[in-house]
Amino acid sequence: MLDLEKQIFNQKGPQTIASQSAGQTLEQVRRDVYDSHRHRAFALAYYMTGNEVEAEEILIRTFTRVFSSPNAPDGPAVDASLFEELRQAGVLPACAPQQSAPPPVTRDGQSVTGEGIRRTDLEEALRHLPPNLRMVFLLRDVEGYAPEAIARLMGCPEEEVRRTVVHARLQLRLAVAKIQKKRQEAA
Repeated sequence: MLDLEKQIFNQKGPQTIASQSAGQTLEQVRRDVYDSHRHRAFALAYYMTGNEVEAEEILIRTFTRVFSSPNAPDGPAVDASLFEELRQAGVLPACAPQQSAPPPVTRDGQSVTGEGIRRTDLEEALRHLPPNLRMVFLLRDVEGYAPEAIARLMGCPEEEVRRTVVHARLQLRLAVAKIQKKRQEAA
């Protein structure tokens, strides 16, 4: 059993949550929530920090916070706790997504399509995105969150999230194009 599982599940006796059906104990509910959200939460923490150990620590603090709450643990509680932990770790600013002018697209720049992009190039380009753009991109295009859910988590208008997603995609494409161009020049 992982240290995290020991910290979370070895509480003083089982308790029953009235809102849970079939008489699940609090331990069973916690285990279900942990099992269904840990991979996503870790992946987001890792992509935001770039450090496996720090991402694991954020994951532990996230679930400890969720399971310490008097409310029944669920997905939205995990998301809210994860965002708070990322903000406290300093990898996600407390403000809403910041908008800046989109980077200029040059005529001599290569068009980047989904074909022929190396995963390593994409991951490297993702690391170069500003934290808010990276988080919105990951939530929308990788995890499949709806813009309204992202807006609630980020504390900004839904239209701002939609613009940020487009801006993040554009910056990501340009970064991938630069990486591919450097590789071609080196070859």
